Amino acid sequence: MRQIGWGALALFLAAFAVFESVKYGLPTTAAMLGFFALPDLARLAGVRPPGPLYQVVHRVWVPLAIVVGYSLGPVAWPPLFTAGLGWLTRIAVERAFGRGLSQSGTS
Repeated sequence: MRQIGWGALALFLAAFAVFESVKYGLPTTAAMLGFFALPDLARLAGVRPPGPLYQVVHRVWVPLAIVVGYSLGPVAWPPLFTAGLGWLTRIAVERAFGRGLSQSGTS
């Protein structure tokens, strides 16, 4: 049931990220795709579990803080918001397929 919830969240976040990317153009699309690929880029850079950088890249609260902070704060730079959406989407996709930190029982 948890994986279904993560899957539904991933679909919603992906749709929202695509909507924002179409609305604001290429910089937002690049930010969204770049941060969607962030866990892969970190792994290619040699970041391995259980290190602190690995933990940061795979935790929900980091991109969630970016999205909420952008929504409530005075910053008006859409690529930041779509970067957070892309990163959250990636984490939700990983959790929906049973990968990422959810495997070890942490959120």
